[in-house]
Amino acid sequence: MKTLFIKEQLKRYFMFAALIFSFLFAANANAQKTAAPKIKNVVLVHGAFADGSGWQGLYQILTKKGYNVTIVQNPLSSLEDDVAATNLALDKQDGPTILVGHSWGGTVITEAGNHPKVAALVYVAALQPDNGENSVQWLQTAPPAPENGVLPPDEKGIAYYDKAKFHAGFAGDLSKEQADFMYASQGAFHAKGFLTPITKAAWRDKPSYGIVATEDKSINPDIERAMYKRSNTKITEIKGSHVVFISQPAKVAAVIIAASNKE
Repeated sequence: MKTLFIKEQLKRYFMFAALIFSFLFAANANAQKTAAPKIKNVVLVHGAFADGSGWQGLYQILTKKGYNVTIVQNPLSSLEDDVAATNLALDKQDGPTILVGHSWGGTVITEAGNHPKVAALVYVAALQPDNGENSVQWLQTAPPAPENGVLPPDEKGIAYYDKAKFHAGFAGDLSKEQADFMYASQGAFHAKGFLTPITKAAWRDKPSYGIVATEDKSINPDIERAMYKRSNTKITEIKGSHVVFISQPAKVAAVIIAASNKE
């Protein structure tokens, strides 16, 4: 009887221990899922023919995951002015930051990325010049798509995107209503920025991640691939238009999250 009693007690003990272990394992797994990112600050820099409102979907995804997201409103008056606006946003961050640029914003973060708080760069269908290079040099390395609607600068030196081509050329995988809003909210881009060379390319010193938008009609995807390959940037290809960060925000967020965890 005593032996039977001991066996029953041991059985209950091991069942209880197994239950506790299962609970702790599940709690630990859940904690890992909700753990704060290694780098929680993200600064988003829009490109030409756009403004910061396009980042809304990506902002919502990242903030729900615990990121502190800041959106730069580029004046688009010059490369120097856009870099200054980005540096102001970086100054406000409380620690290491992932700096993200779309299109022309890639040129901006290439220079602004030298800020000491920038830990990594993410290029989203973006330009990525080297020291002494400007944006136009790269845009001329492949023929533009027929849908491309970048107009020549006007008498004030400002370039706009053709309204008739905006939907197909800039935001082909968005609804017409979304594309119309983006067209209406585009900034006045001073074209001289495209001719301003980079003085110090931050991607030479900091980890870089690049997204190729495979259906891009504003920057030839082959140009994106060539720039990223040249700079040893970690490349992710996503099927989407030039505004892939709007049409595929979850996939773009995944690249930013990977950068924040230094994967």
